[in-house]
Amino acid sequence: MATDSASSSRARRRRRIGSAAAAACVIGVGLLVHGLAEGPVGDIAGDALYAVLIYALITCALPRARSDAVAVAAALVCATVEFSQLTGIPRALAEAFPPVHLVLGSGFDPRDLVVYVCAVAVTVAIDVGVRSALRPRRENAEGALPEESAF
Repeated sequence: MATDSASSSRARRRRRIGSAAAAACVIGVGLLVHGLAEGPVGDIAGDALYAVLIYALITCALPRARSDAVAVAAALVCATVEFSQLTGIPRALAEAFPPVHLVLGSGFDPRDLVVYVCAVAVTVAIDVGVRSALRPRRENAEGALPEESAF
């Protein structure tokens, strides 16, 4: 059982490190998009990257969490931030300290909610695919690796 525990611990560590690296990359790309892209394309790209960042941060904090649970949590966080913009508080905070705009935004846009859900859906698909590809194949009862399917 010790090897299962060690293997599980290594898997969580890999997931946490991978998520942290993904978050760092997304922040870099997001800042680049923020500085270079304008109009609706830049806005949509920024929103999508924001949702990916939230997913990565939650995964980093909770590496044992199932991908579907992380996806729901990320979508809820994004929606909460978006709806908070209806209060005017994020705008006031951004006026006092401009970097807050990058985290909380400033104006409600229902399109952003759609972008968040779509970005989270793509992110969870990538997360599941990568984790599946990295998962070691288990040996069958005879000690041999299972035969690979042609499909």
